Amino acid sequence: MTDTTPSADLGASPQQPAKAWSGRFSEPVSDLVKRYTASVFFDNRMAEQDIRGSLAHAKMLAKQGIIGAQDLADIERGMAQIKGEIERGEFAWNLDDEDVHLNIEKRLTALVGDAGKRLHTGRSRNDQVATDIRLWLRDAIDRIIALIGDFQKNLLDVAEANAATPMPGFTHLQVAQPVTFGHHLMAYFEMSRRDAERFADCRKRVNRLPLGSAALAGTSYPIDREFVAAELGFDEVCYNSLDAVSDRDFAIEFCAASSLLMTHLSRLSEELILWMSPRFGFIDLADRFCTGSSIMPQKKNPDVPELVRGKTGRVNGSLIALLTLMKGQPLAYNKDNQEDKEPLFDTADTVIDTLRIYADMITGIRVKADNMRGALTQGYATATDLADYLVKKGLPFRDAHEAVALAVRAAEGRGCDLPQFSLDELRAAMAHVPGAADKLADDIFGVLTVEGSLGSRNHVGGTAPAQVQAAIVRARARLG
Repeated sequence: MTDTTPSADLGASPQQPAKAWSGRFSEPVSDLVKRYTASVFFDNRMAEQDIRGSLAHAKMLAKQGIIGAQDLADIERGMAQIKGEIERGEFAWNLDDEDVHLNIEKRLTALVGDAGKRLHTGRSRNDQVATDIRLWLRDAIDRIIALIGDFQKNLLDVAEANAATPMPGFTHLQVAQPVTFGHHLMAYFEMSRRDAERFADCRKRVNRLPLGSAALAGTSYPIDREFVAAELGFDEVCYNSLDAVSDRDFAIEFCAASSLLMTHLSRLSEELILWMSPRFGFIDLADRFCTGSSIMPQKKNPDVPELVRGKTGRVNGSLIALLTLMKGQPLAYNKDNQEDKEPLFDTADTVIDTLRIYADMITGIRVKADNMRGALTQGYATATDLADYLVKKGLPFRDAHEAVALAVRAAEGRGCDLPQFSLDELRAAMAHVPGAADKLADDIFGVLTVEGSLGSRNHVGGTAPAQVQAAIVRARARLG
């Protein structure tokens, strides 16, 4: 998985410093509880977002006269130093300070004194963490949408190269009708297009500012939430303080969009695995996406697509975890919500890594066009075209369906495909359906070819090569 966590020294401080809230308590938290409740192990990856949010909050406090100009200057200077320390891996993360927010605040106070203590005026960790998560998730969504675009561009290249490459289309994993490989791949383009739309739509609900809601009821300080929203690039503020700090539906929605994306990639992975099997032999994958066997020297295993299938279950599990996390929580904030970050982070990491590798893997597909065409001779793929021919000649569809079914049965008995019949043999096979044999003429053999079948589906969304090319042109125009 992608590791974006800052370097961390997560040991507890031996002198057991007082916590930011310890004045209410008569004894310190036990080491076991401290480790059980701390989140700095994983939420320190939101450090950049935490600093960004704190700087916007400090600018607003100074603008409103709640803190002085010198305090703001000191906070900005201290945060710049902290940001550098984190980026260089020099920041000393401390378990005693529980989370990313208190770690940064404590270091700021050590650097700039009372100005650091004033930074938390008018906010709570409840609205602070809700803001940080939204900032982090917004960044992740932007990256995912860009990566979907990379995958789509490479997918279109392979589809365009195979816009007229015939292959069997399947239903129930049985040969159904001829399609082109390009048309088949374009189905996944449409799925990924909807995936990108879902992430973009999800981003709209992520991009609302909780900061200013404080612990749950808002704050008595004369804050300007709209100013902070503008500073941080949020579209609007959250309009109810209780809702703003307590709900994680935006994270659940992100995980739902991720599950659908991974489901689509898992379906494509299953097909790549099947197609690579010698029983299909439709494609080969580049060696860099495969591994061998420790005992069978001939093996070339499609490990990457198999792992995509497996990791889809992992992402689905994160969605269920977040739904379960939220289902019994009363308003407002509860400590349960600390458990939102690990499944959210893992989901984003998994999706990002999968898209990165898939964009490359698509370009490593080698199409075995002869095998694809050969498979079209094994399942009477143009039988529907024969039925359509009879209908166009005036035979009712149900009669045409029965006549072709009889012809297929006869072909099975002889061990041949429909185009291998002579005209008289085809008529004889349909003789039991009144009027069917009379509709047949020599032009039927053009209909029964693979190219004739493909070319007849010449409408928007159809598999005719010209329509596949048109679909690719439209797709490229959408991507820009």
